[in-house]
Amino acid sequence: MTLKQLRAFVLAARTGSFTSAAASMGIAQASISELIRKLEDEYATPLFTRGARRLVLTAAGEALLPHAEQATVAADDGAHALRSVRGLHGGVATFGVLRNAGYYLLSDLAQRFHDSHPDVRIRLIGRNSADVASAVAAGTIEAGLVVLPIDDADLEVTPLLRDEVRYATADPSRAAEPVSIEDFARSRLILYDAHYGWSDPTRRQLADRAQLAGLKLEPWIEVEHVEGALSLVQRGIGDTVLARAVAESSACPQNLHTIGFREPLHDTIALVRRRGATLSPATRELAGLARRMLLEHSGND
Repeated sequence: MTLKQLRAFVLAARTGSFTSAAASMGIAQASISELIRKLEDEYATPLFTRGARRLVLTAAGEALLPHAEQATVAADDGAHALRSVRGLHGGVATFGVLRNAGYYLLSDLAQRFHDSHPDVRIRLIGRNSADVASAVAAGTIEAGLVVLPIDDADLEVTPLLRDEVRYATADPSRAAEPVSIEDFARSRLILYDAHYGWSDPTRRQLADRAQLAGLKLEPWIEVEHVEGALSLVQRGIGDTVLARAVAESSACPQNLHTIGFREPLHDTIALVRRRGATLSPATRELAGLARRMLLEHSGND
């Protein structure tokens, strides 16, 4: 059984005519008839009843048709993917990025991709990692970058980079030595990602540590964005946590003091995609670029 035989069979089944099938494939009618005859001989069963005016599928033909259609569609998709990889002409790259992507130099991702592939449209969706993971699992986003841990059912997860989580305060005495989870629980906490709450990966790690110590973390103030939390911490209203990439950026107020945890805590940034799914050529290239940029950032630290 060859792909050419299956293609001839599908076209003959759709048109009800060897002549029309031959015209669609650009070959002689005798060649179509020969392809079908060899397929029937190989399995010793007729696929068509040759009527006076139209071909009619036999029971064997009916059984083969959906599989033949699937095989020819897959082959056409594969050929299209290979052609697209060579030039990446057209298409849409859909990719989930970290809400704080700019702190990892990913704000240039769209420009760098566009410079290399100006004909490809780009959708960069910045959400909390929990939301990105859910969207990738559901198939509404092809791939994305997340902070671990996430719920990884149906996902392929590739860790790329670890970034230390640090305690931030305007009071230098509270940053004099590494912070224990007990110290953290006693603090007046200002936490961000209010919408996602304890499903946020960093907050999940902190909550798990507190639970093991028999403690419960209760934020004093919750806001959506890290910049909002830093503004409040700067005024001495409370303390927060932030990734080292944020702490070392210009967004971090100069009067803040940061310190690591007594038991070091890290955000692990990972690439996720749906298990078994084939990325479109454009999204595969965009994901590869994001991975390279993250690793470049890690290598420059």
